[in-house]
Parts: sequence; C-alpha cells; structure tokens
Amino acid sequence: MELRAFAEQVLFATTLEEKLQTPDVITDERPGTAIVVPEMPNRPANLTFKPHATGKSEFPGLHRLEDATERGKLLHFFGNHELLATELMALVLLKFPDAPAAFRKGLFQTLKDEQEHTRLYMARMKACGVEFGDFPVSGYFWRCIAPMQHPIDYVAGLCLTFEQANLDFAGHYGRNFATVGDADSAKLLQKIYHDEIGHVAYGLKWFRRWKNPNQSDWEAFCQTLKFPLSPQRAKGFSVNVEGRRAAGLDPQFIAELNVYSQSRGRTPSVYVFNAFTEGFLAQGKKFNPTKLQAQLARDLENLPQFLCRQDDIVLVRQKPSVEFLSRIKQAGYSLPEFAATDSVADLQARKLGSLRPWAWGPDSQQLLKPIFASVSGEKRSAEQRFNANLAELYSKAWSADLLRKIISCRRRGDESQNFLASQSEQSLLTSAPTISWLCSENEVGIAVNSLSEAQAVIAQIRARGHHKIMVKEAYGVAGSNALRLFEPELLPHQLRWLENTFAHERQLVVEPWLERVLDFSVQLEMTATGLKLCGYTGLLNDARGQFQANFAESHHHKRIPTRIVSLFTEPKDISSRLLEFYDQIFAVLAAELRRVGFVGPLGIDAFVYRDASGAARLKPIVEINPRYTMGRVLVELMHQSTQASCGVFRLLNQAQLRAAGFENFPAYARMLAEKFPLQMEGEPVPRIREGALCLNDPTTAQTCLGIFHVTRHLASLVP
Repeated sequence: MELRAFAEQVLFATTLEEKLQTPDVITDERPGTAIVVPEMPNRPANLTFKPHATGKSEFPGLHRLEDATERGKLLHFFGNHELLATELMALVLLKFPDAPAAFRKGLFQTLKDEQEHTRLYMARMKACGVEFGDFPVSGYFWRCIAPMQHPIDYVAGLCLTFEQANLDFAGHYGRNFATVGDADSAKLLQKIYHDEIGHVAYGLKWFRRWKNPNQSDWEAFCQTLKFPLSPQRAKGFSVNVEGRRAAGLDPQFIAELNVYSQSRGRTPSVYVFNAFTEGFLAQGKKFNPTKLQAQLARDLENLPQFLCRQDDIVLVRQKPSVEFLSRIKQAGYSLPEFAATDSVADLQARKLGSLRPWAWGPDSQQLLKPIFASVSGEKRSAEQRFNANLAELYSKAWSADLLRKIISCRRRGDESQNFLASQSEQSLLTSAPTISWLCSENEVGIAVNSLSEAQAVIAQIRARGHHKIMVKEAYGVAGSNALRLFEPELLPHQLRWLENTFAHERQLVVEPWLERVLDFSVQLEMTATGLKLCGYTGLLNDARGQFQANFAESHHHKRIPTRIVSLFTEPKDISSRLLEFYDQIFAVLAAELRRVGFVGPLGIDAFVYRDASGAARLKPIVEINPRYTMGRVLVELMHQSTQASCGVFRLLNQAQLRAAGFENFPAYARMLAEKFPLQMEGEPVPRIREGALCLNDPTTAQTCLGIFHVTRHLASLVP
C-alpha cells in the first residue's frame, strides 16, 4: 500500500475500523502533491469535534476513579488524543510530500504506534462500560497543529509539546489507576510512557536538524511554537526529568521547561513593579530616580511574582535565572509567566484578565496603555484607573486629614457633627470620648503650602511643647523628601530646603516628632464589594523612615502583632479594642475609596510611641499607601508557611552585607542555604516550616537582596 493512500485512509475514513487499519507492507514511491488542510478530519458522527468555544468538557476528577465509569471517561479523553495524533500524522504525510524520506518513514512508524494506542484505550474503556463516542470530544490538538507551515512546526507542536507532556501525564495517571486497583489501565499507561520517550526522541532528532543552528534547543523551541501553544503545554503536573533525559533532551532545556509558565486557559493578569509613582506625582515628568533608587527597583522587579497566581504575567527588564526560579519552585511557590517590560505591546493579541501594577499612577498608566483594550476581566477606562481623585490618596496630607477627622469624632462623641456619611461610620461618633491609648489631634500632621504657613504651624506645635518637628513632602518616595527640625531655630540649609520646595509648588506636611517604639502596617484590598483585610505585619524602618524589614506572626491574618498589643498596659481588653477601632477605620476608609472609585491593594502604616509621661499611645494612621507594599508581599509569602510559623521579610543592602562580613550577595545566599535550609512539612502540599529563601536573584543583585525567613521563634530574628 502506498503511504499516501494509507494517510488518506486515516484522515478521511468515516469509520474507526478503517482509520485504525495498518497495512502489512508500505511503499512511498508516489507521495503526490500537498493537500489543502481540511477544517477537520472525517470521523464517525459520534466522534465529531464539539463546537469550538463551547466550554471545556467535564474532566473526571481523580477522587472519582474508584468508579469504573469515571475511569472509562478518563480513558475516553486519552483515546481521543491518540486518535487525533494519528490523524495529524496522516495530515503531515499529505501536506509535506517533499519531506525527507527518512522523516516520512519514521512518521509512519509513530503513526502505527498511535493506532495501537487508540485500540488499546478503546478496549480498556469498554472494559469500564464506556464506548468510544459516548462523550463529546475536543479538536484542540487539531486546531493547534493543523495550520503548520513546515514539518518543524509539527515536531515542535506535537512531538515536543503534547507528546512530551505525556511523559508526565502517563506516569501520573498510571499511578492513580494502580492506586484504585485498575492494574490493566496502569499497565497500558506504562506502555504509553515508554513509547512516548521514543516519539519525543524522534521529534527532537528532526527538530535539531531543521532549527537555527545558532540557537539552543530551548530558544528554537520557544520561537517555533505559535500561540496558543507554548512550552507550558509541554509538561504536566510535575516534570519527569528521567523520561526527558531518556528522550535526549539536554539538562538546560529540562531546567528551562521546569520553571516556564504561561496560562493554559485561565485569563492572566499583568503585574509590574513600578516603584516610583509617588515621585512622578510629586515632580511629574521631571522626576528622575537616583542611580541607587533605579538599581534597587531593578533588583526587586520580580517581587510581584509573589503577589500573583500561577499563569499570571509579570513584566520585567530581565527574566530571573533558571537556577533562581528553580529554588523558588522548590519552596512551593508557583511561577508566573515573565514578559519584557519594553515589549508590553506584544501582549495586545492576548486576552488579559486585569492589570495589577505595584501602583496606579502616571507611570503605570503610560506603560500599560497599549494593552488596555485587551483586558476583559475589568472594563475601566484610563481615567477610571488613575485620575486626580485617585492621585489625592497618595498624599500624606490626605492621610492626615482622614486621621484628624476620625480622632475628632472619637473624642467628641458628638452626633451633631456629621463628618461621616454612612451609617457604619456613625459608630465612630457614638464611641466613648476618652481614649487614653490614642494620639490626639495635636499630634496629627498639618498641610502647608507656603513658607509663612510652615513657620506658623511650626511655632504652634512648639508652643504646645513639641520642640522636635518632622516636615515631609505630601508626595514623596518612601523615607526621602523629609526634613527634621530639632534645633530651636531654622538653620540656613533647612530654610533653603523649605523655600525650594514651595518654589516648586509642592505641599508639605508638618507634624510633631513622636518617640516611636514600634511600627506596624495593615494590608487591605478594596474590591467591588468592599474593603477586605489581608493581614497585619510588624514594620522595621531605618532612621530615615525607609523600609528595612517586616514580620508576620502566626495569627497575622486577623490580629495585630502581639508585640504591638503588649506595649499597652491598659485597658485589659486592649487587643479587642484595637481591632474594633480598626474595623471602624476600615468603614470610613471604604466610603472614601468608594467615593473616588478606587479598587486594588492598599496599606496603612501606623506606630506606637511614648508620650511625655512614658505611656504607650497609638498613631493609627501615619500614611495610607494606595498600592502594593512590602507588607503585602510578606502577607502573600506567608501563605506558603505552616500555620504555626512566623515570617520575616527583609532587604539586605550593601552596607549590611559588608557589616556581616560578606563580599557579595551570592556568598551571603550560600551562607543562608547552609545555615537556614528550608524545612518543609505537610501533605499533600508541603509548606515551609523553617528556613530562609532569597526573593530576588543573588547573582544579579547590585544594591539589595530580599530575604524571606520562616521560623517558629520570632525573637530569634526580631529581638
């Protein structure tokens, strides 16, 4: 029988008997001319592809495999995949008659294997009480592979993608069949596994012959695949290294595949670490981060990978190394897809769920504007994503005004002063007027817009007994753009700083310097249905107010850190009172956010300080950050720690590195791995019990290294 006639029989026959017939003798003397690709192969009516975009077929869960019919249904899925493979191989023979004879001969041998696999699956599903055609079947494989323009598209798409993935799926499902006592199905999947090793090896041989010799296997593979196919489709639940090595794939290819991520169907959201929104709000297009600030942002640009879900997209200038991502995956964290920040427009063809920058501002709005139209999960205009009302939320003056309003209502208990709109907010008005543990209105910052206003407010504050004063720009990058006034009179350089700030029409906030004991933060998410509490974290800042570290106790998702609560000696029920007070703040804040149309992440910075008598007092809002924060990163990191563990997230800078006696970040990372190895526990999903994990790549870090340290004893890390 001529190979062409055989291929036509497989592709165009309308019965399974004809499709699965294998000739004893085959010749390839008349390959003929290339055919036009049909919309779909001919099939029996009960095996015709279900209409495209009608939803996924119900895939039987592994927890139901004890039921024979459910096993048959699973085998039905597999049988359709094998039949699709035979039809696609027949299409290759008919579409590329001029392909090398050795390639066509090898393809015929593989096609015979797929026919046998189909027959074996049919026999097993029948033993389970299921006939081939009892359930709807998908044509996904056909839609992905049939448009191929060259045989390399076939070997990349079928052999190195779908068949490579079967190296994982065959073993996984085989073990599950064995677990429920179906030894025959387990044995069949073991045979499929061994055959797939040969099929992948065959595809790899020809792929290497046709690919660009200047590219690695991995580079050529990624470039050859056409959307919706991606390397993500080339692996299952876990990567079977042994099977891939047996097929001839090199270690670098396997390592790259292991850490590769792209959505298989879930609409991904897009994340980016834009760290300088406040700077752009303060200075507009004139803002230019310092060299140190810019490098720090580059070092930490992958941090959003701990905020997003698997298959989401994180924009980066440089993708983290395979070695680094492998360690993150070993710690139990799912990996996102990484895309180039300077190629955002390439995502226009993708269907996207939502846009989640670190902060919405003029910078992120400009960066993400090319893909606004691709977002299907949230229909918001550019103006709705960021506008003047939303910009106001970044102002320290706005935070101060909100705190003043809350304290005023709490202390007066005056229902006649209707400062707050909603009924839930009215609870603030009826609370007891005397709160010994709360700061006073006099300790809240005041916004000023001129030198004369600033001098007047400074004089007022000092007249009340606060001689030390802090002056901050209303908009500014964390810890910068601030001035301490500890001397009795303004010094010349302080006066020049104030004059220069006002000359640039920037607003300042003047407030008493308070002797803070311990900072903490509240992490929240504003959704369409209201404000959601994500967790409380302790906060450690340096003398300039810049972030150094934060910590989360085991109960962080619902309670204020014990270290904060323990600073108050009275009242006895201070813990519940603090939580109740913050619930009331959340009600006020939610109304304000709803008014301006804000949705997304935000954090509240707060601290406990000592008053003149030495008593602990709470400043419940220092500033509100309407964006992601390092505290939110820690809250998300803690999802992968065990329930009884505590966590610390810190940034190690160059000065701290040298003080610890290390020359570079890789050396420090090696010390962490040796001294604090990750200890995992729990089933079926192991979580971190103890140990340290680097959060950005130590080999490329220049200014700082992010470290997540999990422990059962917080005092060992935070004295």
